[in-house]
Order: sequence, then structure tokens, then C-alpha cells
Amino acid sequence: MRSIAKQREIWLAGAIVLVIVLVTLRFPRFAQPGNLLTIFNDTSILIMLALGQMAVILTRSIDLSQAANLALTGMIAAMFNAAFPGVPIPAVMAMCLLVGAVLGGVNGLLVWKLNIPSIVVTLGTLTIFRGLVFVLSGGAWVNAAQMSPDFINLQRAVVLGLPVLSWIAIAVAALFYVLMTRTPLGRAIYAIGVNPTAAVYTGIDVGRTKFLAFTIAGAVAGLCGYLWVSRYVIASTEVASGYELTIIAACVIGGVSIAGGIGTVGGTLLGALFLGVINNALPVINISPFWQMAISGGAILLAVVLNARGERSAGRVILRKAEA
Repeated sequence: MRSIAKQREIWLAGAIVLVIVLVTLRFPRFAQPGNLLTIFNDTSILIMLALGQMAVILTRSIDLSQAANLALTGMIAAMFNAAFPGVPIPAVMAMCLLVGAVLGGVNGLLVWKLNIPSIVVTLGTLTIFRGLVFVLSGGAWVNAAQMSPDFINLQRAVVLGLPVLSWIAIAVAALFYVLMTRTPLGRAIYAIGVNPTAAVYTGIDVGRTKFLAFTIAGAVAGLCGYLWVSRYVIASTEVASGYELTIIAACVIGGVSIAGGIGTVGGTLLGALFLGVINNALPVINISPFWQMAISGGAILLAVVLNARGERSAGRVILRKAEA
């Protein structure tokens, strides 16, 4: 299973390089370091959200409310900053992490205690969170003129050649790598995804593990709420509308199995980067927006087929071993 994931990462990295080379043949400036760093920075929020979604999907669940969580937390952060501009931005970010974690925890609690399918729970909370954005704001926007300069400029500050937003994405990816590969919680997340019944016999609390996965994904969405609003300097009811599908697509392209138990931090990061490169490359070569959607959809469909074939091959290997 691990070797398959590694092969997927290699092929995905190769596909990213191939797209960059093909576009560079026509537009040489596309591969310039400055442009590649801009693409990474543009993809940073998607990377973080996809990593949170990965933790949930690995437990055989799904979180459709991530983008709504982001929108609600972003609106709260923008309104709070407009009312109290003197509050330090790290405190605002901590508040966003807490609010996002609570919203994600609500999803996890409903899945855990009421045993409701995650797709039903998060479809409901998606609507509730979007509705709360409208209730809080009264349908009004919070724009750049109402935000403090520190609120807007923090993530744009450059440290060692990279914007702070990119450094935050790198830090979040490193934390997820440690969480998924070096902690009991990470092993529990993989275990219940592979075989929840066997996980129970090993002493793993399946419901509690799912609750923690949803809480972590919610906290990341909350952080991204501040980052999104401060990056695009607007908070509204339409923020990140429909973005949940892009997040799930990044996971699927990165090799995360919708059936749970299969997926890596590196693969998810590359899946998000692949979408980031495609989204930047297609407008450069003058592909119409309609074809851009079709091409992105084709890439997702191809990823699903590759995932299905990889999982089927794994099953055959197990059968062959059993027969031997």
C-alpha cells in the first residue's frame, strides 16, 4: 500500500513538471522562480484545507462544510477586526482557530454520538454555517476600508523570500506530517480507515478519533478563514462558495481514497499543487473558462480511476498471499 502511494506521488510530481515544461515552451516566463513561488502562494490555502480534509476522509468520512466554516470564521474575523482594530492579529488568528475547531467539533460530535453519516451531517451544517454568515452580516460585505492595515498586510509580509502565507502553509504541512506519521492519533486515523472493526479490538475509540479528525479539519478551515478574507480583502456570504469540491478534488488527485485508510500528506500537497499549476497554466495558454472546467474535471476523473485501480491491485495482492 505504501509503495503504491509513493509511486502515485512520483507520477504526480512528474505530471506537475510536465505541465510546467509544456507551458514554458510557449511562455518562457512561466517557469521563472518568481512565478512558481506565486503559484505556490496562490495554492497555500487550498493545501491547508486539503490536508484537513485528508484527515477526515482517511476515517471513511467526508466534510462538506469546510468552505462554509471558512466563510463563517472569515466573516467573524473581519467583523471583529472592524470593531476592534487594535487587537493583535495573532490573537485574531487564535480566535479563528478556536471558532473553526468548535464548528468542526460539532460535525464530529454529531457523527460520533448520533451515528449519522458524515455526508448528511456536513451537508446540513454547510447550510447552517452559510446561513449564519448572512445572519451575522445582514447580507452586507466587510471590505478593505473597514479592515486594519495589520489585518490585511500580515500574510503579505515577505520572510526569506517567501510571503508569510506560504510559510504558514509549509508549517501546517509539517505539522500534519508529524501528526499522521509520528503520533498515536495519526495511526488511529489510518487504522479505522483500513478496518474499523479491527481497530476497535486494538482499543481504538472509532467515534472519538473521527471527532478529533473533524475538529482538526475545522481548526484548519478557521485559520484559512482569516487568511482568505485578509488575502482577498473582502468578507461576504459568497466567500469560497463551491470551494469544498475543489478541496475534495485535491485530495482525490493526491491519492487519498474516498473509501478511507489510504493517503499521504505529500500526495495531498502535490494534488493541491497540481490543481494550482493547472489553474494558472490554462489561462496563460488562452484556454476558455468552459474548457478549463472540463480539463479540471477530466483530471479529477482520471485520478478517481487511478485510485480505484490501485486499491483493486492491493486487494489482489492480499488474495494471492492468502492463497499461497
